[in-house]
Amino acid sequence: MKKISLLFCAVLFLLAACEKEEPLPTPNNENNGYTPTYPATAEVIYDAVTDYDGNSYDAVRIGEQVWMASNLRTTRYANGDAIPEGSNSDTIPLRFAVPQADNPYYGYLYNFYAVMHGEAPSGTNPSGVQGICPDGWHVPSDAEWTQLTSYCGGVSEFVCDSLGANVAKALAAGYGWKSNDVECTVGNDLASNNATGFSALPAGFYPGTQTSFGEYASFWSATESTEELSSAYDRSLFYGHATVSRAVHHKYGGQSVRCVKD
Repeated sequence: MKKISLLFCAVLFLLAACEKEEPLPTPNNENNGYTPTYPATAEVIYDAVTDYDGNSYDAVRIGEQVWMASNLRTTRYANGDAIPEGSNSDTIPLRFAVPQADNPYYGYLYNFYAVMHGEAPSGTNPSGVQGICPDGWHVPSDAEWTQLTSYCGGVSEFVCDSLGANVAKALAAGYGWKSNDVECTVGNDLASNNATGFSALPAGFYPGTQTSFGEYASFWSATESTEELSSAYDRSLFYGHATVSRAVHHKYGGQSVRCVKD
């Protein structure tokens, strides 16, 4: 009788094991030894959102906005559709690798078509464009970028030399940037960067020279240029500048993406 009971228990154990769900895929968020650091004054929300690939992103509250604290690095949209990797300068949604970077927080560069995922450009605040962002987050409009820089310009801890436009250092990460000896520029005294916790990394842009990595952080907005419909507005930080630049670039080019919480 004892042997029969033991056999019965063994069968039940095997059945339970067969019915057990398979483990979820390991999140693709290996950081290769890099650990993000934030100033003590930053309002950080750790693991605020996870994309379809399983990458987890911290977020930081700056004024009334909540921004991702690292560059988007997804290979799929929120619905699971793949974002192909390539190098063609056309209207196909594409992502571009940052081959110089072994730190995943540099993310991918995406063209405007990949960023928008078929949605119409928007200049409103908020943009209302989910695009490439995870559920509950959206691509910032030109107006939302202006809200960010304007807010930073009104906070004494975020400006350099008491000039409201000099907020680039407060948004730039404290490492990865080419050095510069000009006061108030991003590349000068990296230890004094990143007062906001935004942690902008110089992933460069595509197509661009090899020197754009380490020198530029360029971010798309969801807003199309009204004068040149083949272009859209962006924001960029440069190691040799103290300000955040606003410009338009061709939609086929690759730039970094930061999402804003809805």
